[in-house]
Amino acid sequence: MLGRLFKKKSKKVVVLGLDGVPCSLLNRFADEGIMPNMARLRQGGTLCSMTASIPEVSSTSWSTFMTGVNPGRHGIYGFMEVDRNNYSWRFPNFNDLKSRTIWEIAGDNGKRSIVVNIPSTYPAKPLNGMLVSGFVALDLRNASYPDAMYRYLSRIGYRLDVNAGKAVESVDEFTNDIIRTFRKRVEAINYLYDSEEWDLFIAAITETDRLHHYLWAALDDTSHPQHEFLISFYQELDSFIGSFYEKIDSGMPFIMLSDHGFTAIKREVYLNVYLKEKGYLSFNKKEPESFEALDSGSKAFVLDPSRVYIHLKDKFSRGCVDRENYEDLRNAIREDLLLLQIDGERVIRDVFFKEEIYNGKCLPEAPDLIVLPTEGYDLKGSIRKNELIGRGGPFTGGHTRDNAVFYINRPAGCDAPDIVDAGVTVLKLLDIDTDGLDGKPLV
Repeated sequence: MLGRLFKKKSKKVVVLGLDGVPCSLLNRFADEGIMPNMARLRQGGTLCSMTASIPEVSSTSWSTFMTGVNPGRHGIYGFMEVDRNNYSWRFPNFNDLKSRTIWEIAGDNGKRSIVVNIPSTYPAKPLNGMLVSGFVALDLRNASYPDAMYRYLSRIGYRLDVNAGKAVESVDEFTNDIIRTFRKRVEAINYLYDSEEWDLFIAAITETDRLHHYLWAALDDTSHPQHEFLISFYQELDSFIGSFYEKIDSGMPFIMLSDHGFTAIKREVYLNVYLKEKGYLSFNKKEPESFEALDSGSKAFVLDPSRVYIHLKDKFSRGCVDRENYEDLRNAIREDLLLLQIDGERVIRDVFFKEEIYNGKCLPEAPDLIVLPTEGYDLKGSIRKNELIGRGGPFTGGHTRDNAVFYINRPAGCDAPDIVDAGVTVLKLLDIDTDGLDGKPLV
């Protein structure tokens, strides 16, 4: 055992993340008999659709869950940022998170946590307990705390993530990699659950997200070569959920959640191309590799996924927009984005100014406009595209803000829950004060 601690019995909570799983899919598979364990859990608890963060991307949503506060306080708006001085790429990691996590708060209250595979927790940081980072984790040693966790995971051949590159090279190799990674994940989750003392146990399955991105088209197409694999994967996932739940003591709170929903991609839409067409953006190179080639006369640019930044003079080293022109420019860009149509259908469902959805000390760093697409349109911030519309490359599925999962094995309030509420609910169930956080407890 890895440093097992013995203590008096206290309240405990178990959380299982299902990355990228839509609530509607769990309900469908429960109804169709593909997930009989999920059907039984649904009968004995509350399963409802939850709203994810905006942008509806894993780094932002999981950071919102793990802190119980909005991005304006925790500071994570996406997987990629641009350096304000030299315009090079910057990739925020766990050290950039500006708010305390629910397991750090639990640790302050004398509670021990096991945290497995939550995205955006790399590099691993010390806590009262054990942690292995999730996506984007670069190497196992820096993804593990303490060293005993690293030694155990190394011994079993633990896999940090699916090799998504295999989806392009060979779909069969990709599906085999999904199963191998999933089974190693399950092995580690079960072992740590059984062998460690803990008050809060949080683990996430991310193979679902990888499956959906590349093989969403296989869901409803029974002739698709991977249709049976997708169904069999969910049957195996359901078996794990059922056996895992059997371990949980009667009366112990058990939560399942996802960080966003999923849907079929109709088109990829490259918003920087649209800004160029509208005269807001230009580069000093024909084929720019990064925003280092951004022309100093550019008024705005887009970062994945769907974040618009105004090129302000007092914010960026080569910025050209004065503060007195800021509001007029934001309004103009918002109006132009809302006019964007493809084949007569609106591409943009809504456009938010940052202060409409965020608040906190990190608000100055937030994108100035945040774009929510109509379902099926995958908004991208690529600067290497010359056409406004693409087919989506190898991806057949994309994220939705709506239709994320929230489940708990007891009655709960499901009046429009938000992912910020989920982390607060965990602390509430541990009898930890949640004053000062943004979410509301759902139980």
